[in-house]
Amino acid sequence: MLPAEAIAVGRLSEGFRAGIETVMFAKVWSATLLGLQALQVAVEVDVAGGLPQILMVGLPDKAIQEAKERVRSAIKNSGFAFPPRKVVINLAPADLRKEGPSFDLPIALGLLAASEQLDPSLLDEALFLGELSLDGTLRPVAGVLPVAAAAKSMGLKRIVVPAANSTEAALVEGLEVFGLRSLQEVTHWLQDPHQFDPVCVSPADVVAHRDRHVPDLADVKGQAHARRALEIAAAGGHNVLFVGSPGAGKTMLAKRLPGILPSLSWDEILEVTQIYSVSGLLRHRGESSAGSLPLVRDRPFRAPHHSASGAALVGGGSYPKPGEISLAHRGIIFLDELTEFKREVLEVLRQPLEDGSISISRAKHSVTFPAKTTLVASTNPCRCGYYGDPVMSCSCSPSQRDRYWSKLSGPLLDRIDLHVRVNRLKPEEMLDVRSGESSATVRDRVVAAREQQKARFQSEANITCNAQMQSRHLRQWCELGDRERAVLEGAIRKLGLSARGSDRIIKVARTLADLAASETMQAQYLAEAIQYRSLDRMSSYSS
Repeated sequence: MLPAEAIAVGRLSEGFRAGIETVMFAKVWSATLLGLQALQVAVEVDVAGGLPQILMVGLPDKAIQEAKERVRSAIKNSGFAFPPRKVVINLAPADLRKEGPSFDLPIALGLLAASEQLDPSLLDEALFLGELSLDGTLRPVAGVLPVAAAAKSMGLKRIVVPAANSTEAALVEGLEVFGLRSLQEVTHWLQDPHQFDPVCVSPADVVAHRDRHVPDLADVKGQAHARRALEIAAAGGHNVLFVGSPGAGKTMLAKRLPGILPSLSWDEILEVTQIYSVSGLLRHRGESSAGSLPLVRDRPFRAPHHSASGAALVGGGSYPKPGEISLAHRGIIFLDELTEFKREVLEVLRQPLEDGSISISRAKHSVTFPAKTTLVASTNPCRCGYYGDPVMSCSCSPSQRDRYWSKLSGPLLDRIDLHVRVNRLKPEEMLDVRSGESSATVRDRVVAAREQQKARFQSEANITCNAQMQSRHLRQWCELGDRERAVLEGAIRKLGLSARGSDRIIKVARTLADLAASETMQAQYLAEAIQYRSLDRMSSYSS
């Protein structure tokens, strides 16, 4: 090699080494959601020489792609310098799709660390989550509760979230949660974490504080048969359908069911709150006091309109989200005017009502959402609403009534335990000033029955009430004597019951026995349960 060539190569090598020395790298831990599961994501930021630009890789969605401009403005408006160089941001693992604005904060911190405005070692052992405003303030994001639980399972000691999400994240025990308000405050915390106190939530305070602002059953006049059905539904978790003329009180009855249900346990509160967190329904509930914690402390009551689609009821989307039946988990889903729903929409409810969960499959993944809910539905007996009414005459023909009821398939009706006729009130009942039993009184009996079931199913992980029993449980806890078998056999022959329908009768009878504090299944309980299968022969309403 000639001396001049050696000098040129030497200068090139020095320039190459100088370029290498300008490369700066940082890694920040965050997470993304897949259904109700949070998966760990490493936000890797590389700042190198080259024309100023930001390249983002790792299957980010549109909201994450737009983070480039939010982060740029937030860094500048927080008093830091945005590196005028080539920036590559990788969200690893690269084959997992990521969505949402929650990566704004970890991306900004990675940029500050990679540009030597922040010590990268300060980012260890913590997970960061949050959306940035242009002025650097942190906005709340969805799905913080499952992310906090995932951070603990990852072995991380701390999680930093927007202040509005802090109490939600603090529900996870064994994890230090810091709720901060801006990017600048996060950098101050990183430099001196002892100046900030972690957020703490007391489970006892959460369980003790109940909203319970629900209508009282004492407001319902008459309707002793329907009130009894509500009590049975609450005591055993049974699905119920009210059939009656307009104004008979079907909706009024349904809205009073939450007031007689047992309170949610702490584990159930976490379970339901996680679903609402992923759905983004906890963002605006506020925080700071026991009465305003972003939690679902009472059993959900969801009432979708009859124009709702199948995806709205069971969930779905490119990034699957919970539907109404999952949002009603551990609570009630109320379908008013049931026969006004499209038949194909109602049919998608069959599997989740039976299994207590709903699986949504996509090309590259599938997710499962819980759906252990009590279905309460109401409908008129015909199109005009007055078939069988003692005052108003029905204007529908038998064929019109057949078409009206054809939207409700046999398999769907099989999954509804209690079919209840709600009759028009008599004049003397309307004018009666006396109140019926209050929700509190009925709720005491319901809680006592549920306690019996809790003791009965203590060895069963996935069963909390009679309605969730399977065939093997019926053989174990619902043994029938000769007289009881004869009663049930007669009902099967007369009503043409399916095997599922007969099992539903046994489950309701078991609940009736629990309400009576009886361990044995008696014929009277079966006889009463059979009365609630009046729709198994549709001719009673269509002819």
